[in-house]
Formats: sequence, structure tokens, C-alpha cells
Amino acid sequence: MRDRIRPELRILFVGINPGVRSAITGHHFAGYSNRFWKLLAESRLVPELVTYEDDDRLPEWGLGITNLIARPSPGIDDLRPEEYIAGWKVLDRKIRRYRPKTVAFVGVTLYRAVVPLLNCPPARSALGPQLVTIHGARVFVVPNPSGRNANFTYAEMLDAFVRLRRWSVRKPTST
Repeated sequence: MRDRIRPELRILFVGINPGVRSAITGHHFAGYSNRFWKLLAESRLVPELVTYEDDDRLPEWGLGITNLIARPSPGIDDLRPEEYIAGWKVLDRKIRRYRPKTVAFVGVTLYRAVVPLLNCPPARSALGPQLVTIHGARVFVVPNPSGRNANFTYAEMLDAFVRLRRWSVRKPTST
């Protein structure tokens, strides 16, 4: 699956890996029950309603998208631990090269899998802004918008995406 990325993005969204439908269509978050695109529009991260077929347009709005693991699978249970480590090495290079202002991990499970690879303290909270930076990029965690994610209501997901929008335009504070 091709990244939608360019230098100096406002937000780089990082998914865990493409689902089967995304791999078939060649577009990110293409699952029938995935709410990513609706959340982008309703949170006003993008100025209009878009679908997975519009993922090439994300850089127009200062947004990008990639995955930790490039291999598609029906679910994360099919992913092997060594794929996380290899995927992190590739993602680390992308972040260093493209220098997004914010890296938004899409899913608490994804972020918890990456934290040990960052050599940093555990996340202070499951969602929202994190204390760690990656090559100068601030880190934020939003819920996984998959229809299979029963951990968060749609309202909670939307709240997290709105918080990301507001937080991403704030000046970073020194810690």
C-alpha cells in the first residue's frame, strides 16, 4: 500500500497495517465499517466529507498516512512480533525524513506496541497527547476507527479527533 506522505505535514496518521479491503482497493481505511474518513470530516481535520478514495488528497490539508506494518491481514492477531520491530525501523526513518509536526497513532493497541521500541516511559494515558517526541514530532493517540473496535463509542472517537485537531495547531510547550 502506498503512503500518502510529504515533508513537513501537520499530522502523519500511522495505522497498524492495511486490512484486506484496503489492500484490494489500494486505499487506506477502506473497510466498510471503518469510520476514519467520517471522523476526519466531522472533526474538521479536513474541510469536506471525503472517503477512502480521496486519500491522495490528504497532503493538500497537511495530513499524511502510513502504516507500521506494510503487510495486509484480516486482523492484528496475524501479525508477528518481528514485524512490529521491522516496521518500527521503517517508520522511524520515514518520520526522520519527512519531519511531520505530529505523529498520530491510530489505535491504543498500536501505540502500546510501539512504546517499548521508543525507549521511553510507558504512555501516561491511553488516548491523547503523549510526553514522548519522535525526531521532534509530537505524539498523539486516537482510537482505532475500525467497526470492530468496541472499546470506544463514536462520540468518544470524535472527541479524540477534535482534540487532535485543536492540539495540532497549538505551539509546543517545552517540558
